[in-house]
Amino acid sequence: MLITAIIGLAILALIVQWLYVRYVPIKGIPCLDFHKEDSMENVLLDIRDYQQASNDKIHDAVVMPVPYLHRYYQEIPRRSLHIIASDHLEKNVAIRFLKNKGFHIKGYSLTNGKCKDKFGKLA
Repeated sequence: MLITAIIGLAILALIVQWLYVRYVPIKGIPCLDFHKEDSMENVLLDIRDYQQASNDKIHDAVVMPVPYLHRYYQEIPRRSLHIIASDHLEKNVAIRFLKNKGFHIKGYSLTNGKCKDKFGKLA
């Protein structure tokens, strides 16, 4: 009986952690217009999938879809990052991963959606 309860709590904890990483917004990272960002100071990191990134190219952006971050994050220049994502789920997963690896995230932009408020507000 005790083992069943422990296993149930462990499964519940894993589900809560999975939901948190994907759906809870990151505080303190503003939604900014990437067209106004200085590419010498910041790295534009396009985390959309390759098809979206090739159809809607962003000049001077490093293209690295979310599934490739774990394997190739060392290739990202160690400057402030501006994340370009297609939706909030991609943005949340990528920002949490990159912050855990020591990157400074200056802001993000969404291409297929809007920020909760206008540019410059926290989302």
